[in-house]
Amino acid sequence: MSDDVVWARSEPACAVREALLSAVFRPLIALYARREVSGAKHLDTVEGPVVFVANHCSHMDTPLMLRALPWRWRHRTGTAAAADYFYKRRLMAMAVSLAFNTVPVDRTSGRGQPDAVSVLDRLLEEDWSILVFAEGTRSRTGAVGPLQSGAAVLAARHGVPIVPIYIGGTYAAMPPGRRWMRRRPDGRRRDVRVAFGPPIPPRPLEERREVMEQVRLFFERQGATTTPNRRVAGKRQQEVTTATG
Repeated sequence: MSDDVVWARSEPACAVREALLSAVFRPLIALYARREVSGAKHLDTVEGPVVFVANHCSHMDTPLMLRALPWRWRHRTGTAAAADYFYKRRLMAMAVSLAFNTVPVDRTSGRGQPDAVSVLDRLLEEDWSILVFAEGTRSRTGAVGPLQSGAAVLAARHGVPIVPIYIGGTYAAMPPGRRWMRRRPDGRRRDVRVAFGPPIPPRPLEERREVMEQVRLFFERQGATTTPNRRVAGKRQQEVTTATG
């Protein structure tokens, strides 16, 4: 199964999702981690919709980030999810769609499926914001891998800003391969944080890599180890060489 679960965006489903995030996921995460949220004031300067772009280390990331969003954003945000992982079985597809308002995206081809892309487009047109994990998969080391440019393509196509989000500490709490969260060896809760960055205005499609480089630089300023885009770095070096030559 890889079809979008449309009913997950109905009003009753939204109410159930809010109850799950607030009454189930929030206290569960709090048992293992202390959450810090910063930069939410940046959301006051923009109107929806936006494309949220986050790094990805853990299955904790989605509920942690959604709970960090103010309610007016949270209840109108969909999450792009890997079709090959979450949508292979009907029961799992319905569960993640209900809990996190996910939309299936094919990551094996490096771009969204035609139907999934049309859903993302339609959600943005209907004033739903979208959460995208730009690495395309969870980090296996805790470092931020190369950022794909699909989020910048969506933002350019719809003329909406990107809001970068850095999620820290979740790799230590629940890395890939681990089925449940864990505390520190001394029994104390781990520190996790969600940092919202300043909105990045939409830019032309041909500047999508430069836009994602701005996202990467925000992650870097938050203390993350990141992977620069080689094309952007090469272009900048050429510009410096030309200016000083």
